Amino acid sequence: MAKIKLTQTGSPIRRTKDQRATLIGLGLNKMHRSRELEDSPEVRGMIRKVQHMVKVEG
Repeated sequence: MAKIKLTQTGSPIRRTKDQRATLIGLGLNKMHRSRELEDSPEVRGMIRKVQHMVKVEG
């Protein structure tokens, strides 16, 4: 399966609890932290929820 690289670009301060939990679920909880994840529909849905706080590559 293909991989995608996520980098957190936005702060979770003043965001809803579910957006904070989504970032933690993606493995991102600090600014400029990056993770490489499998490209699956579940991960794409989580990215869509916090698309304003992450940068997607690949």
